[in-house]
Amino acid sequence: MATRSSLATGIGRVLIAVYGILALAATGRSVVQIIEKFSFAPFAYTLSAVAAVVYIVAMIALIVPGRFWYRVACVTIIFEMTGVLVIGTLSLFDRQLFPDDTIWSYYGMGYAFAPLVLPVAGLWWLRKHHRTATATETTPSAVPAGE
Repeated sequence: MATRSSLATGIGRVLIAVYGILALAATGRSVVQIIEKFSFAPFAYTLSAVAAVVYIVAMIALIVPGRFWYRVACVTIIFEMTGVLVIGTLSLFDRQLFPDDTIWSYYGMGYAFAPLVLPVAGLWWLRKHHRTATATETTPSAVPAGE
């Protein structure tokens, strides 16, 4: 059996926990917003739902070992960083586009800027553990040959 990825150790566990918390927060926020007042700010509420999906996928990708999931984590976290920067900037300048906040509005100010800091920490962690994460798929199996 291949060894576990070191992405889910040490600070990686903290990242996974924070992604899990933000996944719950963004999912709850988007469900309530969409059910109760979708017509008020459909774009903002849809972005909250997108953020929820991004956090869920990033969390899973950081937990599951292997080259494929490492790449999924990279793409997801880069998408997250782009979303935070674009939505954060747009929310500063176009109040009509965002009559209500998303999790990424004002660079995540409503969440103590965790949405701004998290992708930076996530990309740093992925970069730091690149070789270990991608090596899990190339590690020989512990099953003896011929079985």
